[in-house]
Amino acid sequence: MYILLALIGACVLGVAVHYLIPHRGLRGVALVPAVATAVAAAAYALGQWAGLKESNIWLWLLSLGGAVVVSALAGLALTRLRQHGDTARRAQLGI
Repeated sequence: MYILLALIGACVLGVAVHYLIPHRGLRGVALVPAVATAVAAAAYALGQWAGLKESNIWLWLLSLGGAVVVSALAGLALTRLRQHGDTARRAQLGI
């Protein structure tokens, strides 16, 4: 049941990261929160399999901190790819 708290927290933090990263109009509103939630689920499960208990702070830092870092990096990378693709497309079309 504690994994639900981690997933909800990661989704909320993913929404916050979405609004903190610039150029949010270039990516979908659900992309960064979805990445954050998926990373938190994987990290929490791996932490549990590694023997970390629900009361261990490292499990929560691993799942929530990893979710924030990975989703921020993914959002920045995908935004940069989108900007590069848009620029190339405009140059191709002569706009």
